[in-house]
Amino acid sequence: MACAAARSPADQDRFICIYPAYLNNKKTIAEGRRIPISKAVENPTATEIQDVCSAVGLNVFLEKNKMYSREWNRDVQYRGRVRVQLKQEDGSLCLVQFPSRKSVMLYVAEMIPKLKTRTQKTGGGDQSLQQGEGSKKGKGKKKK
Repeated sequence: MACAAARSPADQDRFICIYPAYLNNKKTIAEGRRIPISKAVENPTATEIQDVCSAVGLNVFLEKNKMYSREWNRDVQYRGRVRVQLKQEDGSLCLVQFPSRKSVMLYVAEMIPKLKTRTQKTGGGDQSLQQGEGSKKGKGKKKK
């Protein structure tokens, strides 16, 4: 325990971790959601979390191949972990508006729906994706 206290809060090991499951409104608390379902987002990605955090001025880095331990789905869409620096080397907060990891998670969940990638996808890209997946499933059944 003494080693952890001796390390600086500015070390990347000491950054807080945010997994997409923490903000996912499709998950239960038992499955890893950490914010209220009313404030959670539908299927956030680690890249979206990184975009929001870096846009507000937080020191952030993405670990693409990390997985949340409670995540049973191994798809690329669910992979990733974002490390965020909350405190500077002297122990003071990097940004006063984010005193805790929960405040960061709530802010990120609030901002993800406003991202350009999210607002463009609602236009009709999702429907074409679903149709494409459906046709692939149909082809599989015909072969059998």
